[in-house]
Amino acid sequence: MARRFALTFPGETGGHADQDVVVVEATGTRGPGGHLVYADASGIVQAEISDAGEVRMMASGGHQTPRTPMHAEPLP
Repeated sequence: MARRFALTFPGETGGHADQDVVVVEATGTRGPGGHLVYADASGIVQAEISDAGEVRMMASGGHQTPRTPMHAEPLP
C-alpha cells in the first residue's frame, strides 16, 4: 500500500474552477473501516483509503462536511 496519495477534488459546482489536489500521507492509525488513515500536512484533510483505493473522507473537526475526491492517485 502506498504511503502517500494525491486526492483530486472537483472544482466549485456551477463554475469552471480548477480541480484541487491535496497530497496526504499515512498517519499510522486506522479508520472505522479498518484501513489506514491519511492526512495532509495541516491535519485538516483526512481520509481512510482501502487497499482497493476506495476513499472515505473523515471530518477532522466539528461542523465539517468533507467533499469526496474524484480520484486517489498513489504517489512514490
